[in-house]
Amino acid sequence: MATILIMQRSLRQQRVFRDRSQPLDSLNDSELISRYRFPRRVIFDMIDGVDEQLRPYTQRSHAIPTQLQVLCTLRYIAKADFFSEVGDIHGVSKSSVSVCIPRVCQALCEHLQNIKFPSSVISLRKMKEQFYCIARFPNVVGAIDGTLIPIKGMSSDDEHIYVSRKNFHALNIQGVVDAEMRFLNINCRFPGSAHDAYIMSNSNIPGIMANLTDGGWLLGDSGFPLKDFLMTPFSNPSTQMEERYNHAHCQTRNVIERAFGVLKSRFRCLHKSGGCLPFTPTKSALVIETCCRLHNKAIEERIPLQQGGEVVLQHNNYVYGGAPLRSARDLRQHIASRF
Repeated sequence: MATILIMQRSLRQQRVFRDRSQPLDSLNDSELISRYRFPRRVIFDMIDGVDEQLRPYTQRSHAIPTQLQVLCTLRYIAKADFFSEVGDIHGVSKSSVSVCIPRVCQALCEHLQNIKFPSSVISLRKMKEQFYCIARFPNVVGAIDGTLIPIKGMSSDDEHIYVSRKNFHALNIQGVVDAEMRFLNINCRFPGSAHDAYIMSNSNIPGIMANLTDGGWLLGDSGFPLKDFLMTPFSNPSTQMEERYNHAHCQTRNVIERAFGVLKSRFRCLHKSGGCLPFTPTKSALVIETCCRLHNKAIEERIPLQQGGEVVLQHNNYVYGGAPLRSARDLRQHIASRF
């Protein structure tokens, strides 16, 4: 018996601790932006902001420091690398990368409180002026749309609700942006089969718009219902005024399309070229929210976007067929008369 125990111990695989790289010590800002999407100063700010939540309180088992946890997460969301590749680059195991990413995303979301709708009159009027300068569309406080983010398939009873109209598993993400492509509101809770109109009506957007200090409206495509606070294009314009209205509406609303394009180009884990998010829907929503907050951070810091391949956006392409309120129809007609 003693002989067997000795043999088992001799055959037990010895733990191997890898040499851990320190990219922040060897790469310049341009190289860091290419690989991690942020320069050294901003990365250090993030590390300091989440260190309290992520710092290992033990010296046992070669614990992963906060800096490496943040770098692994930024590398994954920027490049959509396999966990094994991210781990090899930073000297940690594949399973450790899988554990680190949701923890770091949760900490970053709590640290970066930068997605909020402006409430002051001065901020709202500045936003309206910025939108007006695009195509002279008045009183706009945001552009709204949805986009599909691929996630891995599952075998649960509610698997079918995550299959989008494009026939792949996804989350349908609703976003509202300002004229500078900064996210003011996001909703990551709904599966890929949900329509844009349903997501909007079950979000906090109607409440926000009802209590807006200086009034205003959002611009949405034909997948959204026409509301007093949400202007959509004419389905069948019959006059030149309505055609000019549609043209100005399209030009102004295009900012949300560009915002989603920049978001997916900067963080390739959200684009189909990066495969899909290999997490549960709840953790996938957390990763998506983190990317949106980091997108706002990149705009705030004026970080250049690295040139990448063409980004094709995925939408449900559903046209809302409900009857609008008369007051909303009259308001849209009044706006069209300005053109």
